[in-house]
Amino acid sequence: MSRIVAQPLTRKGFAPFGDVIDKGGDNRYPINAGRAMRYHDLATAEATGPNARVLISMVRGTPYEMPLKLTMVERHPFGSQAFVPLSPRPFLVVVCDDTKDGPGVPHAFVAGPGQGINYRRNLWHGVLTPIGEEQDFLIVDRGGDGSNLEEFYFSHPYEIHLP
Repeated sequence: MSRIVAQPLTRKGFAPFGDVIDKGGDNRYPINAGRAMRYHDLATAEATGPNARVLISMVRGTPYEMPLKLTMVERHPFGSQAFVPLSPRPFLVVVCDDTKDGPGVPHAFVAGPGQGINYRRNLWHGVLTPIGEEQDFLIVDRGGDGSNLEEFYFSHPYEIHLP
């Protein structure tokens, strides 16, 4: 089994795979007579294909045993998929480059408190993986006609370790 150690999630490190959603960017301004700060344009939601629409949902994720035995990744050919935690707890993010033979070697990140992610459309990624305890997330993804889910099972699993 190949061993991969997760790295801290940063905008620069995650840029090839999608967007980091947090309050760390410069695109912010006051609204509501200065009583609120808007952190603007943090990610781009993509929705293509027949009858496509952007959905907003919530999910409660259950943690996996660590180190994570990664046997499968998935992708969504018609839309992006964002996960924003509703509590200040970390979660594991696993992504893969696309190769001519399917997903490449996984990259693993640990999203810190207050960070969410937006996977680009058609990006191979692991399943939602809270660390340590159940966690609730806001999800922004694509609804519409057609199958928007592809799964790939590795011939040899990867072992993902936390730092």
